Amino acid sequence: MAVKDKGGTAAPRSGARLWFWRIVKIGAATSFFGLIALVVAVATVMGSLPSFNDLKSSPNGQMILVKAADGTEIMQLGPSFGEWLEIEDIPQVMKDAMISVEDRRFAYHPGVDVIGIGRAIFTTASGGGRLRATSTITQQLARNIFLSNSRSYTRKIREGILALALEQKFSKDQILELYLNKVYFGGGAYGVDSASRKFFNHDATTLSLAEAAIIAGLVKAPSRYSPTADSEAAIGRAGVVLQVMQDVGTITPAQAAGADLDAVKFAPEKGQNSVRYFTDWALPQLDTLIEGNDEPIVVWTTLDLAMQRAGTNAIQAYVPSGAQGALVALDRDGAVRAMVGGTDYVTSNYNRAVSALRQPGSAWKLFVYMAALEAGYKPEDIVTDAPITIGGWTPRNSGGSYAGDISLRTAFAYSKNTVAARIGEDVGTSTIANMARRFGITTPITTLPSMVLGSSEVRVIDMVRAFAGVSSGGVAIAPYGITKVTTSKGELLYQHEADMSQVLVPPYVTAGMTDLLQTAVNVGTGRAAQIGRPVAGKTGTTNSNKDGWFLGFSSGITTGVWMGRDDARPVGGLQGGTAPARAFAAFMKVAVAKRKIEPFETELKLPESELEPDDEAYFGSPDDVIFIDENGNPVGQGEGLSPPQTGGGIPGDPQQPERLDENFIDRALGRDTQPQRPQVRQAEPRPPVRRPPPNPQDDRVAPRFRDEDEGQ
Repeated sequence: MAVKDKGGTAAPRSGARLWFWRIVKIGAATSFFGLIALVVAVATVMGSLPSFNDLKSSPNGQMILVKAADGTEIMQLGPSFGEWLEIEDIPQVMKDAMISVEDRRFAYHPGVDVIGIGRAIFTTASGGGRLRATSTITQQLARNIFLSNSRSYTRKIREGILALALEQKFSKDQILELYLNKVYFGGGAYGVDSASRKFFNHDATTLSLAEAAIIAGLVKAPSRYSPTADSEAAIGRAGVVLQVMQDVGTITPAQAAGADLDAVKFAPEKGQNSVRYFTDWALPQLDTLIEGNDEPIVVWTTLDLAMQRAGTNAIQAYVPSGAQGALVALDRDGAVRAMVGGTDYVTSNYNRAVSALRQPGSAWKLFVYMAALEAGYKPEDIVTDAPITIGGWTPRNSGGSYAGDISLRTAFAYSKNTVAARIGEDVGTSTIANMARRFGITTPITTLPSMVLGSSEVRVIDMVRAFAGVSSGGVAIAPYGITKVTTSKGELLYQHEADMSQVLVPPYVTAGMTDLLQTAVNVGTGRAAQIGRPVAGKTGTTNSNKDGWFLGFSSGITTGVWMGRDDARPVGGLQGGTAPARAFAAFMKVAVAKRKIEPFETELKLPESELEPDDEAYFGSPDDVIFIDENGNPVGQGEGLSPPQTGGGIPGDPQQPERLDENFIDRALGRDTQPQRPQVRQAEPRPPVRRPPPNPQDDRVAPRFRDEDEGQ
């Protein structure tokens, strides 16, 4: 029954009023207890927060700074934090720009911008879209340090509590200092100093208004507005920042107009093309060079930027259309000065210089002829270029013609396939395979007769290593790309030490090989590789022109060039003596331009009696066949042949001939005082090599044959 007043009318709806006050009381109680819970949560979180100094010294991940041989920075990997800047060292324009665009009420709110949240709720309720509340600088700092970037209400609540706790524990200046030194600006740069160095190539203490506006504009979308990704977008966003700064009163209209964004000079992006072929190969080696380390490090490499540019230009200029190319250049101690793994890293990061397996063609004859020289051949020996069949295999010269009797030097210069086959039958393909192994070939090697023409697949860097071993006089060369590693504070973690102690063959072998190699460049298949100073090298071409090679050395730099298609299809006109040799010459002209001209040591020859005893010196007629046993003593039958000697012999004693062993060779070459000389393999008995007649015309200027291997 309704309650009536004295006039007989019904009383106001006291029930509605009652429920209203109940709701108010419940809301007040809930807010009160919620506030208490919030205070407790903030206090609890505040007690667990690290100290200011701890937060300063906790970068997120390892930064690797990579430098070229001259100290030039070539790239950064991982997050980069630059130098930590105290709040007073950060330019005021940088602080004003960041606060204006990211959190204009930063100086007044307690960590959470209640006004901003209220405006976002009102906009959403008015049909302005879904609820979107911008985070304060303190909230962004909390998210960057303690949370993930997941979009959830739970994360936003935790972010707000952390922001309130940070504001209670640290001052505004401390929060802003942490934020400006830790926020991500894109391109791997964390903090304003790192961003300034990356985008403008100078530290942040000298930032101009325009540069500060560009950096402040990156926080909203680092990947979209990064100058390295889109410089026009970065400048457009900076214009918005300048307008906001003018609107909030941190700069005047005149200052905004005077900030010339178009005049800002961006630092060139580093290490995004061919340099990456080198760093992709070198940097994984850090795992074996230094122990576990998570602090920022500086890696000093062997890379010569001028040579790298020259190598890239040479490959891009001379590679046939539709083909790929690779180049590796080693210094005399094995330092990799240039490495190009393809025509363009961005479109193809496959490193053909170190990963691709290709047939070397006649470039493989390096090992064939070194095995021959070690077995007793000499560059002036007469060999026969004529048809030959070995085990059903009949090699032929590419031109189909044969030169008859020619010198070994001429046969190599014009890459005579039949002569290489005869040498392989003579010295043995297993001996040639062993020679290749000694000089650094790591891939499987076949010992079939056809192996002398380069049927086994190899890597470019391995072939360059082998030619570098010849250039070094027979000393083993190991390619390396890292010279030292230090911490960002300069503490040495690793220092490379070159090992030049392993000798692969005696110097006379590499001297003879260099003789052959320079003849190939002077008058043979490698004439296109001439650069106006001594060059020794060898071409290589495979069947159907699928691969073209040129490898050679000059003035201490050894370089190998390969060209071909990734799918191994033929490339019209591709031969080792054409595009690869021309690319080699273009690169080497730059690589050795500042080095002194070095003539080759090709005159280091053993006397006839020291490797293959000659009767003219000791035993009789030049027509006799002379063999030696495993100790270097003459054995066998023939006119003028003295009986084998026993014992070591007494030097200088005419009654007892001196024994032709390793000690004899060492003394003849003046090496008897060197310790631990490598053992030289003695020649196995073989048919005699025909010597040239007395006083032969020097065939270093060889007769002009058609270039058999290269088909020129």
